[in-house]
Amino acid sequence: MMRGMVIRGSRNIFTVRPETGGEIECRIKGKILKGVEGYCNPLAPGDWVTLEEESSCPRRGFILGLEERRNSFSRRNQRGIDSRRSRTSQILAANVDLVLCVTSPASPPFRPRFLDRLLLQADIAGIPGVILCNKWDLFDGDPDIEERLEDFSRIGYKVLRVSAKTGAGMEALEALLENRFSVLVGQSGVGKSSLVNVLIPEAFMRVGNLNEKYNRGNHTTSMSVTMEGRRHSRIIDTPGLRQFVPDGVTPDDLILYMREFGSLAGKCSFGFSCSHRTEPGCKILEAVTAGVIHEDRYESFLRIRDELLENPYDD
Repeated sequence: MMRGMVIRGSRNIFTVRPETGGEIECRIKGKILKGVEGYCNPLAPGDWVTLEEESSCPRRGFILGLEERRNSFSRRNQRGIDSRRSRTSQILAANVDLVLCVTSPASPPFRPRFLDRLLLQADIAGIPGVILCNKWDLFDGDPDIEERLEDFSRIGYKVLRVSAKTGAGMEALEALLENRFSVLVGQSGVGKSSLVNVLIPEAFMRVGNLNEKYNRGNHTTSMSVTMEGRRHSRIIDTPGLRQFVPDGVTPDDLILYMREFGSLAGKCSFGFSCSHRTEPGCKILEAVTAGVIHEDRYESFLRIRDELLENPYDD
């Protein structure tokens, strides 16, 4: 038996990199793998597994077991919203040190509420989240974008403004990734693959063009994949996301994971039963009025809470 890390997987065939080096294409041995209950996908890049190589077929093998995950970055499975399958979790990466939430100021347009969801999931998972604003060479000075990025910094998130095209900010990004295992997440078209090609030139990741009609990215990365970078860094690049419903949190507990909301939980006049919409004495509404909570963040909170209420976990 050997120990190895899953670096990619598709249709229940997983590529595993053993500690001894090389790559082995594996299937799960048997029908059940302990520790994957509640997920629509049994394994993800970053998972550590035990495996055995087929004696008659070198570089082929079977996965025998999954080691306990240190953490995992996941989302609600969005396939078939009315089916039981939609009530499960989809794990995107495991055992990572950083979640790099990639966005852009233009092409595709800046979407701060999408960032709210990614950062929320990182906090739920207990993984530091970093905002990586790529394509900064396209920034036209829009004060609304700067205001939102500054607000993210105010509530404690690290923000890096970079350009894979010009190289601006890439040295600081490389320093941040040193000796860390990171996952890149974001919409299609924000330039995740372009960033990987700068950080790891030998990766040769395919880069796509924007859909001109909708001004959004087309999928070019078809599966999550782990790569070795410079400065002892490792990076998981994930396919572009168009929807992201946070995972592992209930509507009532959501307030505890929104950074600037948490300290106000339970302090409203109606306590934890407050809907934070119209009630007198609502501390959340007071904080929005006072500018302690940004209006966009408040809207994100309400929308996410409504989605969680509409699509509850199975009992």
